[in-house]
Parts: sequence; structure tokens; C-alpha cells
Amino acid sequence: MFEKINIFLSRRRNWAIPYILFLGFFVVVPLLLIAWYAFTDMDGTFTVENFQRFMKHPEALNTFIYSVGIAIITTLVCIVLGYPAAWILSQKQFNTSRTLVVLFILPMWINILIRTLATVALFDFLHFPLGEGALIFGMVYNFPPFMIYPIYNTLLKMDKNLIEAAQDLGASPFQVFTKTIFPLSMPGVSSGVMMVFMPTISTFAIAELLTMNNIKLFGTTIQENINNGLWNYGAALSLIMLLLIGITGLINGDANKSANDGGLI
Repeated sequence: MFEKINIFLSRRRNWAIPYILFLGFFVVVPLLLIAWYAFTDMDGTFTVENFQRFMKHPEALNTFIYSVGIAIITTLVCIVLGYPAAWILSQKQFNTSRTLVVLFILPMWINILIRTLATVALFDFLHFPLGEGALIFGMVYNFPPFMIYPIYNTLLKMDKNLIEAAQDLGASPFQVFTKTIFPLSMPGVSSGVMMVFMPTISTFAIAELLTMNNIKLFGTTIQENINNGLWNYGAALSLIMLLLIGITGLINGDANKSANDGGLI
């Protein structure tokens, strides 16, 4: 018996079985349940009424569009703030020490709810009103590390000989950046966009805390429907969000492929 166990453990592919079981039970099964509830009614009959309700329901549709807008704004601000920080950290005088990198990533070690509650307390201390401005501030405060780190990794692994070659060919610093550095860093930017855009569009706790529940995001709408027992409609909304995330992932994959295949512009 022990010999059979040793043979079983000696095969590398067998070590993937626990992960496959975990993935199937906690990822595949929930996704199938979401799809089942989304395409059925309370009686379990197949229907597309849940999706029609979303298209005909102005509040849900407007919340979805508004959430996409907030996610785009947050992502763009994180790029503007995160790219220079990642570029500075990737320079020779900084990349020999991990201290500054750890300082940028340190906020990720603290639970997002604790950081958001701290933001609420800060706004209350400064007597700033909670609302849309506080919502965007909270989003931008929470997600820059997710943008900085992938860009930093890409810039750090970039072949510096390409930059030196561009300089030797007479390119100005601006041309070196626009024609060499930025195109080669696009995979990191794309990864950062995915890591910021996806959680931003689906979050609800940040919006509830920083707007006193006066502004709803799409994640809040899903949560409210499920909490109220409207599992079918909530599942349909979840599936719509998952489709949006999937489309964003496909676009991100195509962008990475183009950046890797195209090389320099």
C-alpha cells in the first residue's frame, strides 16, 4: 500500500489534483450556479426575463454605466500616478533596494475595509463632505499599488540595451520614452488596468462607506438584490458583470500579444 502511495506522489501531475478539486468546487460550481439562476425564474423555468428586466430598468442600467465611468476614471488616475512611481522605482539608484517598493506595496497588507474606514475618519476630521469626490478619492487611494507593481516589474525586466541603442541612434529622452520604454511596458500597464478596473467596477463597500450609501455602484445593486432574496435577478446582474470582466480580459490579452509581437514602434 505504501508503495502505491509513493508511486502516486512521485507523479507530478497528481499534485495538481487538490488544486483541481478546489478550483472545481469553489470556482466552477459557483459560476454554474450563477448561470443557472440567471436563466431561470423563481420556479426554475428557463427564461431571459432577468436580462430583459435589466435592460428595461433605468436605475440598474444607469448604475451600471455610472460604475463603468467611475472605474475608468479611477483606472486613468491610477495610471497617471502609478506609472511615474513605477518608473522611478525601476531606476538603478532605487532598484538595488526593496525598501521603497515595500513602502508602496505596504497598504495592500492592510484590509481594504480598514483603509476605507480610515479615509472616512480623515474626511470627518477635515470636515470634508462625503460623496462622489470622496468615492473617487477612496478608489484612487486603495488601488494604486495594484497599478504600480505590475508596471514596476515590467520596467525592471526590460532590456536596457534597447534603451541604450535608441540613445546611440540619436533619440531624444522624449523619443526614447515614447518609442521604446512605453511600448515595451504596455504588458505591465495592461495588467495594472485589469487589476484596478475589475475590482473597482464590482466593489460596493467603498461606495457605501464613503457616500453614506447615497451613491450606488453595480456591486451594491447586486448585493441588495441577493440580500432581498432576488437571487435570479442578482445572478443575472452578476453574469453581466462577469461578461464585462471577461471582455476586458480578452482585450487585455490582445493588447499584451500585440505589445510582445510588435516590439518597438
